[in-house]
Amino acid sequence: MVFYQPPTDGIVVDPFRPPAHLGAPGNRGLEYATRPGSAVWAAAAGMVTFAGRVGAGRHVTVAHADGVRTSYSFLAGVAVRAGQAVAAGQVLGTAGTSFHFGARIGEAYVDPAVLLGIAGPTRLVPIASRGGFRRTGPGSVPSPRPARGLRSVARR
Repeated sequence: MVFYQPPTDGIVVDPFRPPAHLGAPGNRGLEYATRPGSAVWAAAAGMVTFAGRVGAGRHVTVAHADGVRTSYSFLAGVAVRAGQAVAAGQVLGTAGTSFHFGARIGEAYVDPAVLLGIAGPTRLVPIASRGGFRRTGPGSVPSPRPARGLRSVARR
């Protein structure tokens, strides 16, 4: 059995939106907002089948034992090579200001959020500029915290 983990600490800003037909608009993966230079990790153990440039972007593809191929796109840098075995959590490269994580079974794109166990109804959450919300762990949903100078009060 293959277990998947989030490939970065970034926040998903554009979820999977399958296209209506081949060539139609959509998002064939998860788009993350990332800090430039932040690590991008293998979501699960596997074999690197591609590592390099496609057009102006850098990409890595990893084949996993369950038949899923994950793709890590629009990287600032690549740290692996084709033919290399990678462990879950191993650094594949670095992100720019955004990063795209995709998954395919055969030629069909699948929602990577299902692999990560984060699929479900989409809910927009405001992002506060001065820490009004914080993440509690990789892949977590932001949670409110008291503003500076205020204390939490338990309700009865």
